[in-house]
Amino acid sequence: MSKPIKQVHLAAHFPGVNNITVWSDPAGGSHIEFESFKHFAQTAERGRFDFLFLAEGLRLREQGGKIYDLDVVGRPDTFTVLAAIAAVTEHIGVTGTINSTFNEPYEVARQFASLDWLSDGRAAWNVVTSWDAFTGENFRRGGYLPQDQRYERAETFLQTAIELWDSWRGDEIVADKETGRFLSTPAPGRFVHRDAHFDIAGQFNVPRSPQGRPVILQAGDSDAGREFAAAQADAIFTSRTQLEAGQAFYTDVKNRLAKYGRTWDQLLILPAATFVLGDTDAEAAEIAQQVRLAQVSPRTAIAFLEQLWNTDLSSFDPDGPLPSFDPVVSDVDGLIAQGRASVRNFAKDPIGLANQWREIAAAKNLSARELIVEVTGRQSFIGSADTIATAINHHVQEDASDGFILVPHITPAGLDPFVDKVVPLLQERGVFRTEYEGSTLRENLGLAPASVQSGGSATRGIA
Repeated sequence: MSKPIKQVHLAAHFPGVNNITVWSDPAGGSHIEFESFKHFAQTAERGRFDFLFLAEGLRLREQGGKIYDLDVVGRPDTFTVLAAIAAVTEHIGVTGTINSTFNEPYEVARQFASLDWLSDGRAAWNVVTSWDAFTGENFRRGGYLPQDQRYERAETFLQTAIELWDSWRGDEIVADKETGRFLSTPAPGRFVHRDAHFDIAGQFNVPRSPQGRPVILQAGDSDAGREFAAAQADAIFTSRTQLEAGQAFYTDVKNRLAKYGRTWDQLLILPAATFVLGDTDAEAAEIAQQVRLAQVSPRTAIAFLEQLWNTDLSSFDPDGPLPSFDPVVSDVDGLIAQGRASVRNFAKDPIGLANQWREIAAAKNLSARELIVEVTGRQSFIGSADTIATAINHHVQEDASDGFILVPHITPAGLDPFVDKVVPLLQERGVFRTEYEGSTLRENLGLAPASVQSGGSATRGIA
């Protein structure tokens, strides 16, 4: 018996803090002016994408006590931008990255419920955590939360938000016979939630939306992140774009669903993916190399080196060899980038990692900058439109993902070539929609309207 053909899911990521976006390109646009967000969203909707994914940073990044100006400088408020996008689109989902560490459940639940109504059931929340005390200085609670407790708070935060949404009880929800949408009668319920993190009670003042409640995304590859996604999320945002690694991740996360009474189709695996298109595979490879050099400018290369070596390397030649001396380990806070994930965050043994880099550089005869290009990642899909369409479909049919969240290196117009050239090929193969299936994001993702949850193991409830 042959496997059924899976449909490919596609979403678009408007990037936040990163060194993926090529700011120096003349086609690069503003991350403040609304026209950039509008163009990006309408292009994604023209391509029949599931949703737009808006990243967010809560503080300007610093390195060595100075603003890390190689990243985006700032970003308007997420909810404001998404509400404006909802007004100039009709079908595409609007997804916001909102932190569960420095916010409060009632406020976030109310904002997403409002966005869900304003967009006619197209809202989604990418739930993220933070243990970064530097970012936390912007908030009353600061960096109070130990790293090992961030998922505990996130899980409780999300469960509390769901309780608030569900306080408009399930037996008060009716389906409109003409549209099939789930609507509410005006009968709010009271909520009470008390645990180690939250002690709140009252009435939630936004009725349940046309899709029941906002779609939940979660980003995280750790074991705790996978478990959190299996228990709570509708989709998981991951970095696993290689076929075998993606298949292992896919199987691992999907197999965790059963313990929570869920089936494989109730959680989508959507890796972030970059791409470089060319008329031929050879042309795309040449463009990809130029893009990587633009993404890792001489200054960016020095910044990465300083993060690992924990030393001021401003006078260092990025086109020469790696530093001959070992990273400084006595003062771990010296030049590490704050408010962002740095190389050193992932290096338990900085000297060992530096030696690995030296071995790679020696084996491939790479300069320091070329080495950073080599070790900081590369585009997920490179080639002609046919090559990329084939690769994306292969990943989905072979259960390495359910689709991809695309991150172009040019904002906002970088998505246009993909929509114009790759999407039609996926449609011709019958693996991608030609029209939206429904009016809500849940419908377009193939998810059922959210049903009211009840109870739980914590001291919480809905009165």
